[in-house]
Amino acid sequence: MNPNATPAALRSQAGAQVSGSSFYAGMRVLPRPEREAMYAIYAFCRQVDDIADDQGGDRASRAADLAAWRADIDALYAGGPPGRAALVAEAVRRFDLDRADFHAVIDGMAMDVAGDIRWPDAATLDLYCDRVASAVGRLSVRVFGMERDVGDALAHHLGRALQLTNILRDLDEDATIGRVYLPREELTRAGIAPTTPAEVIADARVDIVARAVAAQAHGHYGQARAILANRPQGRLLAPRLMAAAYEKVLARMEAVGWAPPRTRVRVSKPALLLTVLRLSIFR
Repeated sequence: MNPNATPAALRSQAGAQVSGSSFYAGMRVLPRPEREAMYAIYAFCRQVDDIADDQGGDRASRAADLAAWRADIDALYAGGPPGRAALVAEAVRRFDLDRADFHAVIDGMAMDVAGDIRWPDAATLDLYCDRVASAVGRLSVRVFGMERDVGDALAHHLGRALQLTNILRDLDEDATIGRVYLPREELTRAGIAPTTPAEVIADARVDIVARAVAAQAHGHYGQARAILANRPQGRLLAPRLMAAAYEKVLARMEAVGWAPPRTRVRVSKPALLLTVLRLSIFR
């Protein structure tokens, strides 16, 4: 994604990048103002995530780039020239998005920049999930028009469920850049010594660890489903679709396991379309 593009171009790029994904399917069902706001949020997340994952940049320059984003967000909320934060200006204005949630996303990316995360303890992993996923959820539920308390609860659980699923899906990709997000406590319980990322994920016992993390994710999916089952106020098809699609990915990963060698699991477009149709009918 070109960081120098106009806000409108960045939103368009965001839509093109996720075409065919569960995110795109979920956003397409929204009215245009909400859809454009979600593309802006997604584009913001991609911008800061690209900084965090830029293996060609040194840590100091990447940290400075994230600090510049934080300053632009602050300028936007202060009524000054927003710089790159002009990308989300309309979404902030229309949906009263919280500055703290944008800061939280940047803080999560800063955790990756400060030092590649490897086998964090459970509390650190939960903080990371809150920043890089649940904070995005808190921004999203404002766009969906949910009441704050129930929306924040949904963001808490669904964000963590989605992020834990991503962690389990991306074990090999993360290890290639020196990161292992599996919790230290579960590695210890399985008897895996935290040596190097390559050695940890090559251990067959990583399947035991991954299944423990999957159980945590299922718990959060269950809490999210319970919230959505009460039919709270708001446009709920998008989060219901995200939950259904990602839990399906998690179930498929559980079926094949995480013992090496692993094959990346995806949801097919026909299956995604069927999920959209089913949720549209029975919502």
